[in-house]
Amino acid sequence: MEIRKLCFSYGDKSFMEGLSADIEKGKITTILGPNGSGKSTLLNLLIKQLKPRSGDIAVDNKSIYSMSVKEIAKHIAMVHQANTAPADITVRRLVEYGRMPHQTMFSSDDKDAKEIVDWALEVTRLTGMADKCVGQLSGGERQRAWIAMALAQKTDILFLDEPTTYLDIRYQLQILKLVKMLNQEYGFTVVMVLHDINQSLYYSDEIVALKNGKVLVQGEPEKVITSETVKQVYDIDLKLSTVDGKPYVIAV
Repeated sequence: MEIRKLCFSYGDKSFMEGLSADIEKGKITTILGPNGSGKSTLLNLLIKQLKPRSGDIAVDNKSIYSMSVKEIAKHIAMVHQANTAPADITVRRLVEYGRMPHQTMFSSDDKDAKEIVDWALEVTRLTGMADKCVGQLSGGERQRAWIAMALAQKTDILFLDEPTTYLDIRYQLQILKLVKMLNQEYGFTVVMVLHDINQSLYYSDEIVALKNGKVLVQGEPEKVITSETVKQVYDIDLKLSTVDGKPYVIAV
């Protein structure tokens, strides 16, 4: 995915000017940055939910602005930061909604739907909960259900906007390990927004650090996460140590 010279405004206020970045196929790219830096805005631009003033975004050398929203949904699946569903809807029914981009207004005949939904439930370890209501799930289970719905779209690219927010550390690691598995075993290209720098270091192949709507650094985590980068991005002095050969930010 190529992002070229994106310019975006909120009303009359310019927010993003000339942002460019490359999302490498088959890798996990994590977007870091302080609150208000443009992380979620960028994700929403990438799925055409927001429209830039200028610039372009291409998937497989094709501009998303030449695609319909439904066509984009066949390339990119998105799990938003905040998701809502009726409490009494079953997990299976929720996941089935992921097949909507493959259905038409005149026909819901989707021969592969059941097999794909079963696969999405199995991969996210929700098969035994398929008939449970979403309202009965824990926070971590509910997040896995939303990821399963995204997987049911059968795309090559998965976007996750702060997938660990509101989860305790056990469920955070479950989600991150699931993301890693989806990348390594099924070849998903993953773009996710995280706040935890150390989790980004361990679960990413590439880091894109934003501030004020601009890319400050992009590259391999071990190369771009330094004390100087942390200071530049977050305006705070933090020490870095090394754990298992990787840099580790001491956030105290």
